[in-house]
Amino acid sequence: RIAQRRPGSANRYLLASGRGAALPEGDPLAGAELIVVADLDAGRTEGRIHLAAPIALAELRALHAARLVAEERVGWDRERGLVRAERVERLGELVLASTRIADPEPCALVGALCAAIREGGIERLGWTEPARQLRARVAFLARHDPAGGWPDLDDAALAATLADWLGPWLRGVTRLDEARRLDLVPPLLARLGQAQRERLDRLAPTHLGVPSGSRRPVDYAADPPVLAVKLQEMFGQADTPRVCAGRVPVMLHLLSPAQRPVQVTQDLAGFWSRGYAEVRKELRGRYPKHPWPEDPRNAVPTARVTSRS
Repeated sequence: RIAQRRPGSANRYLLASGRGAALPEGDPLAGAELIVVADLDAGRTEGRIHLAAPIALAELRALHAARLVAEERVGWDRERGLVRAERVERLGELVLASTRIADPEPCALVGALCAAIREGGIERLGWTEPARQLRARVAFLARHDPAGGWPDLDDAALAATLADWLGPWLRGVTRLDEARRLDLVPPLLARLGQAQRERLDRLAPTHLGVPSGSRRPVDYAADPPVLAVKLQEMFGQADTPRVCAGRVPVMLHLLSPAQRPVQVTQDLAGFWSRGYAEVRKELRGRYPKHPWPEDPRNAVPTARVTSRS
């Protein structure tokens, strides 16, 4: 029957048993921090207090010293968006006093922060494009190179193993916004052995060289992976570039000078033979400062603007 006033309310209380109770509006006791409830009905959602008396914290401690519990708590404070570590004095469900712990156990802090991240969803972490592409590259190789023993990096797997792969990078972090600023590439790469990292770079490179001498990024979010490149930079190449030790041709997005796809294909040779002439006819008048040779397979590739061919 001992009750503590709930924060932000003058007449709503929490009983030591964990049940809620309320004083009538305007009751003289409203606002007292601690009360002893003598008469209480069941109520619909919480009990209604009919008779109670105030009690001082010192008196409560003297009367119930044997029931007081001192413990350390490390948990997530949703309102403040951070991990709180504190020593509390508790009577049942009532927290009578709390003091901040200056040097909490690091594993407990990491565990509380990981729980908060899982609750909100790992998609709320700072997923930069390099981090997303790393996950996509590993997933691509898991499909096309199963002998590599590639780890599962989908959302469910990463959430289930959060403390293992992200935990070491969360040491000293107490706020969720700090966790969201972490670069996720190093912890994800740590899931791979050295041999796997080398195999990843060899079989699923982040960029591919094209005939113009440029290196263009490969997008592994799609399957097959996409290589977007200006059409003129592919002059002189007969076949479609490939990844995964030559087993998987990329999906070429051949771009106009305005950086819009004029052809999407995995068959570059077929495009040169059957589709290029129509594209040349349509675009050479629109972009006269760019080369449009009749024989692209034997033309000089370029990323620059040149005189019309």
